[in-house]
Amino acid sequence: MKKTIILLLLAWACGGPARGQSDPQAVAVAQAVMQAQGGQKAWEQTRYLQWNFFGNRRLTWDRYTGDVRIEYLKKPLLTLVNVNSRQGRVFWQQREETQTDSVQKYLEEGYRAWVNDSYWLLMPYKLLDAGVTLRYMGTENTETGRPADKLQLTFANVGVTPQNKYYVWVDKSTHLVSQWAYFPKAELEKPAFVSPWKDYRRYGKILLSGDRGNRQLSEISVKPALSAQTFKTL
Repeated sequence: MKKTIILLLLAWACGGPARGQSDPQAVAVAQAVMQAQGGQKAWEQTRYLQWNFFGNRRLTWDRYTGDVRIEYLKKPLLTLVNVNSRQGRVFWQQREETQTDSVQKYLEEGYRAWVNDSYWLLMPYKLLDAGVTLRYMGTENTETGRPADKLQLTFANVGVTPQNKYYVWVDKSTHLVSQWAYFPKAELEKPAFVSPWKDYRRYGKILLSGDRGNRQLSEISVKPALSAQTFKTL
């Protein structure tokens, strides 16, 4: 499971909804998800996010600038990377790394960590991104027995692993994502895992879930403001 989580990488695509290739019914379900979680305007107004990814990393992200602070909790590494330019600084044992090859290695590692970790927290806000194709798969109960609309997500020319596929279950009553399944390759019929999305709470103006069953996203917060130094230095 740990290896699967590390390899679960999807890019945050820019641009508008990929409605042209998606089922209208699937798009309608995705729009209901956005509304249930606070709405598009509230999401656009959410700037600073922070969370702990399963006890491995603590991330602080400025969505407006693309700056991310990644504190590794199991090794003495701090990465400050801008996910748009992929430039930044790297600190090992509280000393700045200056070797070009090492810096680029850790910046790329940090970028991929952010891609992965942010998708685990924020996937429902990405359902209508450009490059995402949605298919409505009908009504199906989740593993807990609750009726849900089931969506299939596939990807075209986006991300670092566009070959992935997901199934997402959207609760009929709350219109919130309540379960997902991950497939390393779109042609696979059996998922690598299925996990719940539980314990939604309000952070700022939006709803977020941190409970993934046997693993937890913790220390979730939406910050009203942060010092610019957060993304520049120790």
